[in-house]
Amino acid sequence: MIDASRPNVILVNAGPHAHGCTDRALCEVAAALEDNGVAADIFWVGTKPLASCTACKRCDKLGKCVFDDRVNEFNAIVRDYDGIVLGSPVHFGAATGAATAFFDRAFYSLRRSMGDDGFRMKVGAAVASCRRAGNTATIDQLNRYFQLLQMPIATSRYWNIVHGATAEEVERDAEGLQAMRFLGANMAFLIKAIRAAREAGIELPAQEPTAYTNFIR
Repeated sequence: MIDASRPNVILVNAGPHAHGCTDRALCEVAAALEDNGVAADIFWVGTKPLASCTACKRCDKLGKCVFDDRVNEFNAIVRDYDGIVLGSPVHFGAATGAATAFFDRAFYSLRRSMGDDGFRMKVGAAVASCRRAGNTATIDQLNRYFQLLQMPIATSRYWNIVHGATAEEVERDAEGLQAMRFLGANMAFLIKAIRAAREAGIELPAQEPTAYTNFIR
C-alpha cells in the first residue's frame, strides 16, 4: 500500500536480469531518493514474452491493455506515484525489445484510459546501462514517453548512464553511480517542489482541447 502523504517514485527495470546492471543503477537512484525523503519502489518487467501494441484501442473501454500481463500489473499501481524512472540496458544501440513493447503498451493504454493530462506534472527520468555505447540514444528514446504526457524530466550532472557488462562492473563505475545519486536528489527536489506548489494553491496552466492533425488529405 502506497503512503500518499509521502512523495513516492516507481523505478522500472526493463532489463532481462532482476539484479543486473540496470537494477544496480536504479538501486543507486532509489537510495538517493530515500535519502531525500522520497519513497522508492523497483518494478521488474521480467522475462516472459511481451506482445507489442497492436493499436486495437480496446484500452479505451477496458481501462487497461487487452493483453493481460505485467503491463496491466504496472498500470494498476503507477497512477499513485509522483514520479517514474524508466531503466533499460542497451541492446543493439537502443532500449531492449521488451522495454519498447512494455513501455509502448503501458503509456499508450494509460493515456487512452486517463486522458491527455492524466500524468501531467508527474516527474519522469530515464536511465540506461551499457557495456560501451548506445546509451544516449536509449535515454532519448525513453524520454519521449514523458514528453508525450506533459511530464517534467529530471536530469543529473551528466547523462543518466552507467557502464559495465555485469552489476559488479557497474559497481566500479564511480562517475556513473554518482550521476545516479545526483539524479535521485534532483528528482526528489522536483517532486517536492511540485507538491508544495499544489499545496500553496498554484494552479496548473490551463489546457486547450487537443487538436489532432493528419498530414494526408
